[in-house]
Amino acid sequence: MNQKSLSVLFLLFSFVGFSQQIIEKQIESTFLETTRNLRIYIPEGYEKDSIKNFPLAIVLDEESMFDIYVGNSVLFSKNDKAPKQIIVGISMEKTKNTDISFDRNTGRLTTTATNFYQFIRDEVLFYMESTYRTSPFITLVGQGYSANLITHFLEESNPIFNAFICINTNFSDFIGAQLQSYDWTKIAKEDTVFYYYLNTSNTLSSAKQAQIEQVQKGLSSLEIKNFKVVADAITTSNAIAAIGEAIPRALSNIFEIYAAISEEEFNKNIKELSPLDAIAYLENKYLEIEFLFGSSLGIRERDIYAIEKIIIEKENGDRLLDFGKMILKLYPSSHLGDYYIGRYYETGKNIKRAITHYKIGYGKMDPSDPNADAFYENILRLGGN
Repeated sequence: MNQKSLSVLFLLFSFVGFSQQIIEKQIESTFLETTRNLRIYIPEGYEKDSIKNFPLAIVLDEESMFDIYVGNSVLFSKNDKAPKQIIVGISMEKTKNTDISFDRNTGRLTTTATNFYQFIRDEVLFYMESTYRTSPFITLVGQGYSANLITHFLEESNPIFNAFICINTNFSDFIGAQLQSYDWTKIAKEDTVFYYYLNTSNTLSSAKQAQIEQVQKGLSSLEIKNFKVVADAITTSNAIAAIGEAIPRALSNIFEIYAAISEEEFNKNIKELSPLDAIAYLENKYLEIEFLFGSSLGIRERDIYAIEKIIIEKENGDRLLDFGKMILKLYPSSHLGDYYIGRYYETGKNIKRAITHYKIGYGKMDPSDPNADAFYENILRLGGN
């Protein structure tokens, strides 16, 4: 069985589990002058942790996109590749054309689409943020004409959304002029990061592919440091399969910073850094994770080990003290912070202080930890008891 088949099976089986965590909500809309159905996925563990906040994803085309997005979100979070998300799907089945329509002569949203835009911005978002514990990081997801609509949110004077996932987009013919008219300096001034995922697909017409490629090039040429453009190209059998491929590819890029340090990240961003800069990189990574996603992970041991060699081998290990202090700042209960501080003092022949920190670190370890005895050897080796 190939990998794609296994992924599909996982999503099918996981649906059984997460279906019990989905809330159906009818929301009364002033802008739409009617009620609209929302499907809200609440991640596992939400009720147990009354402090933790969760990123929010708003998914348009709920009838075709919601389950696929939720399934991928569950898969990514279970594999520690992305934080758990609160996800709301907006029903568009009966009023899809009017929700996302635009003037063919100008590219501007029609009155009904403008009302739907305001419904998302002022009613759905308000309801979700006032009802659930959401973090500042918000993703907006659409496909086809709904993906064209969500691009209009880039025009907001105060950026609302951090990530845009635009799949198989049907842009208006005026998309180029539309994007050029936006004030991009407002994004550059924000102290946060933004992502814009946009794919072409062989399932689209040649004209649409060419149009999307022009948008990809235009946005990539902006060179705004905190605006990450993900220009993707998908080759598959049909448009539905393209959606199935685009969502995980988008999540991989959008939540790249959340995942543990990969070999690619290490070689690209860390390998040539000085010890002090490597420490700062790791600290900033986890501070950004906590700020954006509301996820206080402490710090993954594998990420500590990823930069350990730089700290030990460069500058004669003089930054071991800074390394240990940084770990304790992010993860006070970790024994590794005290270990590196102890190693710093041992290197400097301050044996008494080294033993003290080794003892503190050992005291934080679970006696059943298979590494506990080996850690205690540091104390015995230096004559501690």
